[in-house]
Amino acid sequence: MSIHSAAVAAADAEAVLWSGMRTRILLNTAGRRRANAHARRAGRWRAALAGAALALLSGAARADDSAWRDLESRVQYGYYTEDARALHNLADAIAADESHDKLHGYYAALIDWRRAQLAAQRADSVPTAAQLVQSCVAGADAALAVQADFADALALRAACLGAPFAGGTLHAPFAGHRAHKDLERALQLAPRDPRVLLVDAMSDYLLAASAGGNKERALPKLRQTVAAFEAERGGMERLPGWGAAEAYLYLAHDLLDHGDPVGARDALERALLIAPQFAQARRLMSRVISG
Repeated sequence: MSIHSAAVAAADAEAVLWSGMRTRILLNTAGRRRANAHARRAGRWRAALAGAALALLSGAARADDSAWRDLESRVQYGYYTEDARALHNLADAIAADESHDKLHGYYAALIDWRRAQLAAQRADSVPTAAQLVQSCVAGADAALAVQADFADALALRAACLGAPFAGGTLHAPFAGHRAHKDLERALQLAPRDPRVLLVDAMSDYLLAASAGGNKERALPKLRQTVAAFEAERGGMERLPGWGAAEAYLYLAHDLLDHGDPVGARDALERALLIAPQFAQARRLMSRVISG
């Protein structure tokens, strides 16, 4: 073979070699691109699935919140209209529910607390106010077993334990001590929670001095409480969210005690703006208007 022929053959061989190498490079590059594209698509699918799961969970949480919020509205309406039968039916309904989250125990306690408040107005009530208070404490205990630092449940248990009509089933000195400890803890956990502030103010207003009450201390506390409720009502909807109308009612009572019927009337107007069907506020308003 001549030198020229050899050179041509070598050039042809090199061309074939480079052609094969380029083919393999192109194939590898395409493979990597396909793999990267597949990985990107898989990542997008995983993100989409995760987002869908979060949306479903969020939707379930919102649905649960909506159910509890509806129950709270029914409890409050029954209390405002003094419909003991409706509250009894709600108590039966929640007792039949098998959920075990903190709000189940909390709202069971709230229902019995409202029933106890209405029962205290009637000497022939069955069950008695004292028995209903005991059930309220049991419901709050259940909520706190799920979440020990649930400030609203601590405050509600304190309200039940420290109720002036709780005698008969609860040992008064022990119950009073527990109520004080619960309220103290609730105030540490949530010093601006309006329901915690309301129970604290109610304790001072309703209890005798011998039981730790202090009417002079109650008035500034009630003013602070209604301010906290107004701040809460101006923000996102809370759960639990009851108490604003009651805070204005107690403020009205205390203002009357301090010789301020004009201030009491203003407070009652606010209470009835929030809960137009609030029977206790309506009766007190009639008293204020009639002089």
